[in-house]
Amino acid sequence: MATSCDLISISASRRGIWSKTKRNKDNGTATFGRREKCSGQASPPASAWPGRAVAESRPKSWEGRKPITVLGSTGSIGTQTLDIIAEHEDKFRVVALAAGSNVTLLADQVKRFKPQLVAIRNESLVDELKEALANVEEKPEIMTGEQGVIEAARHPDAATVVTGIVGCAGLKPTVAAIEAGKDIALANKETMIAGGPFILPLAHKHNIKFLPADSEHSAVFQCIQGLPEGALWRIILTASDWPVEKMKEITVADALKHPIWTLGKKITIDSATLFNKGLEVIEAHYLFGAGYDNIEIVIHPQSILHSMIERQDSSVIGQLGWADMRIPLLYTMSWPERIYCSEVTWPPLDLAKLGSLTFMAPDTAKVPSVNLCYAAGRAGGTMTGVLSAANEKAVELFVNGKISYLDIFKVVELTCDKHRADLVSSPSLEDILHYDGWAREYAASLQLSSGRNPVPA
Repeated sequence: MATSCDLISISASRRGIWSKTKRNKDNGTATFGRREKCSGQASPPASAWPGRAVAESRPKSWEGRKPITVLGSTGSIGTQTLDIIAEHEDKFRVVALAAGSNVTLLADQVKRFKPQLVAIRNESLVDELKEALANVEEKPEIMTGEQGVIEAARHPDAATVVTGIVGCAGLKPTVAAIEAGKDIALANKETMIAGGPFILPLAHKHNIKFLPADSEHSAVFQCIQGLPEGALWRIILTASDWPVEKMKEITVADALKHPIWTLGKKITIDSATLFNKGLEVIEAHYLFGAGYDNIEIVIHPQSILHSMIERQDSSVIGQLGWADMRIPLLYTMSWPERIYCSEVTWPPLDLAKLGSLTFMAPDTAKVPSVNLCYAAGRAGGTMTGVLSAANEKAVELFVNGKISYLDIFKVVELTCDKHRADLVSSPSLEDILHYDGWAREYAASLQLSSGRNPVPA
């Protein structure tokens, strides 16, 4: 979508990269006090944390242990969240759990944490779940389908909802939690990437807080605590190192071997393609109000420095720690407090043992995902959700052996290119969900040429 600020052209003949030509910026307004905002683009919604984070004095809505709801309890984020709650049962309690179809694990979680409500999205498995809980004395209320997940999200006793459901399936439950006044421990990327234009005004209306659970966004969030207004200039997101010399030969097994983090299948492949990092740029834009010119990516192989901010006076602050998702998850649930953790399960960081930390620029020529994400972010509106959905479908096609590793980038580019004519700048929730579904269908419809390259059907 061309604007008076950025002319974005997308062409499969340009090696899968959106090219961006800078134009006049003389009518823009300051972003973080130094850079200018493009005058031709629609103004983004007010961010979750506009360059600073200040803990407000709000009365507690609970007594004793903090009540938590976990959406996606059987997934990677959900199980790690419950590990934290198990270690800190004097601080937290579970009031509701929601899962997709893993009945065995969900039943074990119900027996361990005794929630008041449990939801299983796959309605056909409800009898199996009831049978698994037949001998449980304190049986929870059981609900099914999307409505069941929504009811778990807005459970009246919950203070914070951990959103660990992957994809746009997590949007409606998150909206329900926001409307019910629950703070959000944000582990669902689509909440901001696809839903930002709709979700952020809703969050401000209901005066709820987004506490980012991604290690990179948690690092930025921690770095802006108490920052004076207008002090933030730049956000620097770190990414793990992946070799790109033999990208044509990368198999599914190769892409699932993350060098540092233990993650779910989809996010591990996103880390290999760097789509994960590009999507985090978009998420940082919505979370912290940063213009895209003020968000940068740097490769950091050790994954110890999780991200940094640069202030107006050029001083840089970063957050360091072991590569353990439980650390940012714990902070989302305890903020603004800090909870003591045993050195047995949370060993202290030993910089002397590490020896050195290294950094380098990402190779965007070999990994075009970064440029695709920046271009989609600048286009705004429904484009970012389309990009995210197309990527999710492309990863699925790759895992199922239907496309090659390099085809992931081509599928995403072609889908975004097709969407340009229908882009909605200020989408409703219905628009966001509609184009999420459209993007998945279009990405899946792309046919393979004889050279295994996706082409429009």
